[in-house]
Amino acid sequence: MFGAGAASAARNLPAHTVLPASCALDLRAGFSHCNMKLVGNLKNKPLAAAAPAGGYGAPDLQSAYNVASAAASAGGAQTVGIVDAYDDKTAEADVGTYRSQYGLAACTTANGCFKKVNQSGVQGSYPTNNQSWSLEISLDLDMVSAICPKCHILLVEATSNSNTNLYAAENTAARLGATEISNSYGGSESSSDPSNNSFFNHPGVAITVSSGDSGYGIEFPAASPYVTAVGGTSLSRASNSRGWTETAWSGAGSGCSAYEAEQAWQQPLTAGCTHRAVADVSAVADPNTGVNVYDSNCSSLNSLLGNCFNGWGVVGGTSASSPIVASVYALAGNAASVTYGSFPYSHTSALNDVTSGSNSSSGCSPSYLCTAGTGYDGPTGLGTPNGTGAF
Repeated sequence: MFGAGAASAARNLPAHTVLPASCALDLRAGFSHCNMKLVGNLKNKPLAAAAPAGGYGAPDLQSAYNVASAAASAGGAQTVGIVDAYDDKTAEADVGTYRSQYGLAACTTANGCFKKVNQSGVQGSYPTNNQSWSLEISLDLDMVSAICPKCHILLVEATSNSNTNLYAAENTAARLGATEISNSYGGSESSSDPSNNSFFNHPGVAITVSSGDSGYGIEFPAASPYVTAVGGTSLSRASNSRGWTETAWSGAGSGCSAYEAEQAWQQPLTAGCTHRAVADVSAVADPNTGVNVYDSNCSSLNSLLGNCFNGWGVVGGTSASSPIVASVYALAGNAASVTYGSFPYSHTSALNDVTSGSNSSSGCSPSYLCTAGTGYDGPTGLGTPNGTGAF
């Protein structure tokens, strides 16, 4: 499956910093921010390269989550929907570069694999191009390609990052036939959140949402009872039978919702939390153990100033873990019988339990909501995919 140019072993990152993406900085009420961080150089500029360097590529991720066999044969009847804000004018070309690098079959509009629409479902009339959200889009498309290369991809671009527009795009993704939908955005909880649950209530569609990148604390729509909330880990190679090890990432969002009702499928694992607990499952999110992404949507001036990627970079955040898990759902092909986020709770043997790490320096109560341990915990949920059996 992988071409000769694919490096199967991720190299160590050079000396670097971790930067919040610009789209992660919008904290206005009624708007959502992306949950993405990027690796920068010591001058706090995005660390871009002409070839993948330092992050995990498609073969690494398939190995880490034991889906290489499924990725080679499954997913052809599935459509993974990606909901993001604004337009990425180079989306199709950039995902093509990623897939070519790792020897994956082309996914294009021409061959029917890729489709881009606006929030109303229309092709050819797109929102304003946005360089920061375009990196988020590239991350999402690349992670779907890495985990489920045979899947069709539906990119739905909301007019802006207002919740009104993003939630309209969510409905469009479901209406146009997405079997799984990944959402790599969120905002602070609000008492109005339960009234917005209907946008994520699409029976037969597996919907994943990133849990957040600011450590212990709850975001919506991750807290919706109709989604699988995806937390984050740090992923490293190891000399164990799996070949990998994971700990809870310090930035992963988690906690006990203030407004969303407790879910029966989380009991009794979430004792001491009388509302919806986050997260449900997890995957790699730590930018220090991040993933390779290709994005060329950078103006010549910003490229000269080093203000955005213009090529390959290393990216993290729960924006990476959400499309990874959505794509494992697609490989399983089981979304039509999945009752929202409940399925992994009855299939925990097919998950890698993450038992160490924390996302809070001051602690929390109950402590499992911010500290990983055996069984369920907030930052990593029930664990990370070990094949497709939990999805």
